[in-house]
Amino acid sequence: MSRGTLISYILSGLTVFIVLKFHLLPTALAGLAVHVVTCRLARLLPIKKEGAAKETAVVALAVCVIAGFVAGGFALYSAMKGFHGFSALMSATAETLEKVKKSLPDSLSVAIPGTAAELQDNAVEFLREHGKGLSSAGAEGLITLAHILIGMVVGGMTSIASVKTVDNITGFLEALHTRTKMLAVSFEKVVFAQFKISLVNTVLTALYLCLILPACGIHLPMVMLLIVLTLIAGLVPVIGNLISNFVIVVLSLGTSLMVGGMSLLFLIIVHKLEYFLNARIIGHEVNAKAWELLCAMIVLEAVFGLHGVIAAPILYAWLKAELSINEII
Repeated sequence: MSRGTLISYILSGLTVFIVLKFHLLPTALAGLAVHVVTCRLARLLPIKKEGAAKETAVVALAVCVIAGFVAGGFALYSAMKGFHGFSALMSATAETLEKVKKSLPDSLSVAIPGTAAELQDNAVEFLREHGKGLSSAGAEGLITLAHILIGMVVGGMTSIASVKTVDNITGFLEALHTRTKMLAVSFEKVVFAQFKISLVNTVLTALYLCLILPACGIHLPMVMLLIVLTLIAGLVPVIGNLISNFVIVVLSLGTSLMVGGMSLLFLIIVHKLEYFLNARIIGHEVNAKAWELLCAMIVLEAVFGLHGVIAAPILYAWLKAELSINEII
């Protein structure tokens, strides 16, 4: 291994540590997302020859992609406000848990929060321990938002630079370029594969909530919010689906024990399907099984908290790609 390659690996590891330690993951993910989407769209351009025309077209693409992400973020925020956000979901969950609590022995019921205030306290404590960098309110939230916007701009700039050919690049710069390219490819594979899985889960869940249950005369509260939650949570491999499933089952128990059992059975089937999809889609793309991703998520969560959980699939795919090109695995 050359000195330039070794230094590129050291800098890559140091960068990963800084990003996770100082809560810059949203910035990095925003930049990678803009870079990957812009580069994908740039490949579809009819202009194949390098030059000012192609660079101008890629600049326009980058601006459109950034504008699309910003508009999508505001649309999602407006939708969540229209559903009265997660406070309403939390209250409904607390009411259901209170009903369940009454039917359990005292030795078990004391461990279940019985009011919305208790549930909120538990959620706040969890976020305090695991999500200090993901604050969405106050000055810290504004700083995070500014970092995300800067990350998008940087991602757009790197996508523009990717269409230019640099002559005589050797040594350290070539190795560093290879590391960043491998990261972008790993991010693209994991995110697009997980988006496909999340989309399938969301469609199946929507069919269950909007068609199957109403056909049986059963109407759960906040169905649209549950569908949005399923889509967003499903972007996190393995555990994301568990989060949305838990909320759906709890709200189903609020209707009746039979509906709760039906929802649990349906979501178990969907969860098993997710494992199959993980093996077929993510496993095929990054050569990683679901249990490998889960182990990586557990380790990085222990070290870096919630940011580690989110970054683990991408970093693990990146690691396996690097090991593969070096013929270690």
